[in-house]
This record gives sequence, structure tokens and C-alpha cells, in this order.
Amino acid sequence: MSMVLTLILVVQMLSALAMIGLILIQHGKGADMGAAFGSGGSGSLFGATGGANFLSRTTAVLAAVFFVCTLLLAYFSNARPTAPTGSVLEGVAVTAPAAPVDSSTAAQIPGNAPTAKPDNSVPPAPAK
Repeated sequence: MSMVLTLILVVQMLSALAMIGLILIQHGKGADMGAAFGSGGSGSLFGATGGANFLSRTTAVLAAVFFVCTLLLAYFSNARPTAPTGSVLEGVAVTAPAAPVDSSTAAQIPGNAPTAKPDNSVPPAPAK
């Protein structure tokens, strides 16, 4: 799929560059009046009016190619991959329990002086 997207992107870029070149080559509307009175427009490559038709049609074709490529890129970029079936918890990583801390390393930490262990013995039951 990425090969197709790359090809569409290359065609879009080439058509955009070609359109820029063709638009810069074309004469404006004011240049037609000068060509009508023989100001050198007839000595051009395409003749007095032949170039305008050829260049404008080529620009229109390149614009159509550009817009089609833009629509295809928008369509393919919106495509979402399908969600995998199964539980979300299957992908959860299992972590190992923390290593027990011995009293010698706890005593090395400032503010962690060893304290007496609390008495966790159960008191005897009262006599009846």
C-alpha cells in the first residue's frame, strides 16, 4: 500500500510542478491585445493563438490530474486498520516483583535508621 501512496504522491508533485511552469509561460489577457496589432506574438512557437489553446488545455489536464491525486491521497490516508480480535489484557506485559530490601542497604539511605521491629504477637485470650 505504501508503494501506491508513494506513486500517487510523485504524480501529484510532478503535475504541480508542470502546472506551475505552464502557468508562468502563459500570457496574460492584456498580452492578447498587443498580439492582435502585430507586436511579435505571431513569431512565437505556437503561433499567435495556437499557444493559448494548447497551454490552457494542458494546464486544465494537469489540474485534473492534481485534484484526482489529492482526492486519492485523502481517501487512503483516512483508511483505518481493522482492530485485532481478542482481549486487551493479552498484550499486557507481566512485571517481576521487586527484590526484597535487606536491612544493610536500608541503613545506608539517609534518614532510614534501623528501628525496632514492632511486636506482632497475639495477646493471650482472657480467662473465663
